Amino acid sequence: MTTSDHITLSRHGAVSVVRMNRPDKKNALTSTMYAAMAAALQAGEADDAVAVHVLLGVPGAFSAGNDVAEFAAAAASGKLGLQVIDFLVALANLDKPLICGVDGLAIGIGTTALFHADLVYASDRSLFRTPFLDLGLVPEGGSSLLAPRLMGHPLAFELLCLGNGFDAARAASAGLVNRVVSADEVEPAAMEAAEALAAKPRGALAIARRLLRTGHVTTREEVLTRIAEEAKEFSRRLASPEAAAAFAAFMGKKK
Repeated sequence: MTTSDHITLSRHGAVSVVRMNRPDKKNALTSTMYAAMAAALQAGEADDAVAVHVLLGVPGAFSAGNDVAEFAAAAASGKLGLQVIDFLVALANLDKPLICGVDGLAIGIGTTALFHADLVYASDRSLFRTPFLDLGLVPEGGSSLLAPRLMGHPLAFELLCLGNGFDAARAASAGLVNRVVSADEVEPAAMEAAEALAAKPRGALAIARRLLRTGHVTTREEVLTRIAEEAKEFSRRLASPEAAAAFAAFMGKKK
């Protein structure tokens, strides 16, 4: 097991586990955490001994989204960090299955990252919310493409634009979550599925995943193009007066 910048990496047979491990900040993500996760996913893709990726958080928090201080600095500069883009691109470029285990908060990218997963297990106390518009921003991570195709326009609009929080049961009914379990069953469920996938013939698994994902979300190139389009608009919105006012109000509440 290795730990770097609040990201813990471990290997369980052919399963590579990436854990966001910043419990004191509810796994609010920093640029160094994004970079570490992108590197871990890329390394797992390049390693023939790895068959499946698993992404986990800590008890009560999959991720609270972006780190507030870094997000405020990005809003002041009007620039979205390249580390975020690298992580999103790494997700979109995965050939090996990705399984996510969610317990508690899944805010912002904590939700949008799940659209790149093949299986999601969530605890019954999980909350999925994307408050982008409340901050004067727009959806990211390819979610404006992936969410409508997964759950239909009305539910995607409710999640990404209205900003309503989905509890675990609602997320499951919308197709974002495969199974809702108790908090102590999330990681065992994710690992059981990962180990079952890892035991299957690798070549057949890779082809089957590609066929299913391209049938569901069209091409990988389309997803990457949408990520780039969203990032461009996101950066523009960071520099907007609306975002500046929203962040000032948000930071005022934090004091």
